[in-house]
Amino acid sequence: MNWQAIVQHIEAATGQAFVLQNAKLLVGGDINVAYRLQAENRSFFVKLNTPDRASMFEAEAAGLQALTQTQCIRVPKVIVCGQTANHAFLVLEYIALTNLNSRSEQLLGQQLAQLHKQQQAYFGWHRDNTIGSTRQVNGRYDNWPTFWQEQRLGHQLALAADQGYGGRLQALGEKLCSDLKPWFLAYQPQPALVHGDLWGGNVAADQQGNPVVYDPACYFGDRETDVAMTELFGGFSPIFYQAYQAVYPLDPGYVGRKNLYNLYHILNHLNLFGQGYLHQAENRISQLLADL
Repeated sequence: MNWQAIVQHIEAATGQAFVLQNAKLLVGGDINVAYRLQAENRSFFVKLNTPDRASMFEAEAAGLQALTQTQCIRVPKVIVCGQTANHAFLVLEYIALTNLNSRSEQLLGQQLAQLHKQQQAYFGWHRDNTIGSTRQVNGRYDNWPTFWQEQRLGHQLALAADQGYGGRLQALGEKLCSDLKPWFLAYQPQPALVHGDLWGGNVAADQQGNPVVYDPACYFGDRETDVAMTELFGGFSPIFYQAYQAVYPLDPGYVGRKNLYNLYHILNHLNLFGQGYLHQAENRISQLLADL
């Protein structure tokens, strides 16, 4: 790996010389390749992918910058993103991370709630981005159920159909998407900046115990979508939820809507990883229809 072109981008972005001493391959993630680039007194975190994935990194950088501007929760600072002849790249501040403890989980709940309190003007975002490596479409909407129907569930179901997942999945999905209003009869969410991919693998703590979130798939949506995803794969303790609720209590109807919101991620896993998620997706839709 010839790092010279990326080093030049780092130097141009920071206005400082960066004499690379070591490039350490980091373990984790199945979409990008990640390295820690080390000089004598500075380090950077670098993600690499093929040149055609440059827009994915540009969208991730935009999400990180949007989260940074809220000053609610720590995210890695964006240094530069771009592409060389062989790679698309994203260079971030390197943060030495550790596992969350009870204090950092409490702070995470409080800070996420503060983030969600900052209301936005519409649902959607100013650009499309990715959820995993799947395109996440973000049109501008005033109506949240319609946004969720068309831009989230409908989009994933269409991708699944393109991959050959038809039949029962599509019949159930069409029935579900035909009317999402029952989940919103007594609840009108306000647009909030959401992380969009908030599971345990995208959260850690810095050396001072402050929570750090990364790998966002940001948009303006119902804050419940973020909270729901924290429950999908586990990894968050009751301390986190208690802290969130103390700052910004959830509507009682969240208990039912979280399954509607997490269906999006189950469908995305079907599209990313295949057949193993088909029955889970079908069963989730069946349960949602039964709950109506």
